[in-house]
Amino acid sequence: MTRPLRLAVVGHTNVGKTSLLRTLLRDVGFGEVSHRPSTTRHVEGARLSVDGEALLELYDTPGLEDAIALLDYLERLERPGERLDGPARLARFLDSAEARQRFEQEAKVLRQLLASDAGLYVIDAREPVLAKYRDELQVLAGCGKPLLPVLNFGAAAAQREPEWREALARLGLHARVAFDTVAPPLDGERRLYESLALLVEPARPQLERLILDHEAQDEARRQAGARLIAELLVDCAACRRSVAAQPQIEQGEIAALHQAIRRREQQCVDALLRLYAFRPDDAQAGDLPLADGRWGDDLFNPETLRQLGVKVGGGMAAGAATGVGIDLLVGGVTLGAAALLGALAGGGLQTARNFGGRLLGKLKGQRELTVDDNVLRLLALRQRQLLAALLARGHAATAAIRLDQPLDSAWREARLPEALRRARAHPQWSSLNPGARLEQAERREQVDALTGELLGA
Repeated sequence: MTRPLRLAVVGHTNVGKTSLLRTLLRDVGFGEVSHRPSTTRHVEGARLSVDGEALLELYDTPGLEDAIALLDYLERLERPGERLDGPARLARFLDSAEARQRFEQEAKVLRQLLASDAGLYVIDAREPVLAKYRDELQVLAGCGKPLLPVLNFGAAAAQREPEWREALARLGLHARVAFDTVAPPLDGERRLYESLALLVEPARPQLERLILDHEAQDEARRQAGARLIAELLVDCAACRRSVAAQPQIEQGEIAALHQAIRRREQQCVDALLRLYAFRPDDAQAGDLPLADGRWGDDLFNPETLRQLGVKVGGGMAAGAATGVGIDLLVGGVTLGAAALLGALAGGGLQTARNFGGRLLGKLKGQRELTVDDNVLRLLALRQRQLLAALLARGHAATAAIRLDQPLDSAWREARLPEALRRARAHPQWSSLNPGARLEQAERREQVDALTGELLGA
């Protein structure tokens, strides 16, 4: 079994070292992230494994705070006539009283880097290139270990990456990588590990294995996320509730259906956040704010539909004004009992199977509540936008995801997918209906088809 590559994550205080670890580990709970300086006081480690084999050990270290004074002290350690190399000079420093007192934090960093195969030097790319950072790099270079600068917060508006690239080149550090821990690029991990492989060539096989495994996991999560959304949409499209045609009863049933759909959407939100290892309060809709961690309550507000670009049409589509279309089954045309029974008989066995109960309910003065097409569009828009946001979110992010108007004309305007139109005729496909049969082969086929459309859209 290959020994795991040991990496020390080093740098000035409060530049995002712990944040980098959180994003690489996909663990929002690793360490403590704060705007306060010197949050990390001790070395903390974690492993990345594939098939039970540890390939990479990552060590979070305290922030370097006084490299200028430390460099001056190191230069005074040499005795007359001595020419110590970097590791020898640092070994003498680590045996000194100063390493246990004045420079205790710096000593922890240097011990870990000396015990590691390489280091990731994290830089806040928003900061100017100051003398203290150059001195830090000079002190760290004394460990004799490969060092890969990681430019953090490069997605910020006020970043100084060009200045940092020039400064690093002047110090002989030509290999570097931009990796924003809050909003990492989709290929960010691949580029980071490939850059590291250039510096630590013997570790290339395990780094390549780690890259392939993480990309496979990312794709599996993306497919699982799309399937969660497809399940939600089929559940809501197939949802159907019979109600007596009495205004007071109808309003109560409509309100109950609203709550059922909201709860079902919230289940999908929670499942997506768990899938990507985020916290329940990490998602917030732009104009649909979360209340106590819950998804916005105005899912059925016609103004919400307009804000997200879903057009509310006339006729039965105007049922979106209440959030639920009331399906009168025969388009509002009053038919006598004979006509209804004739329509049932003339439709054959399939019609009787699918619509017989509904037609008989009509005869008894029943109406059916179903979820309006425009509400299905809104559900799809919100969940697909949430999935896209999770794909691009680093585990160091602390601000809630905000969802604004999605640029998705297909789901706003195009015809609903065939899977949802079929689901309308199969109430047994919805977990929101009594007697649901969710394992039917045809339902699984339609969920699979809709998942494919969501992935390809």
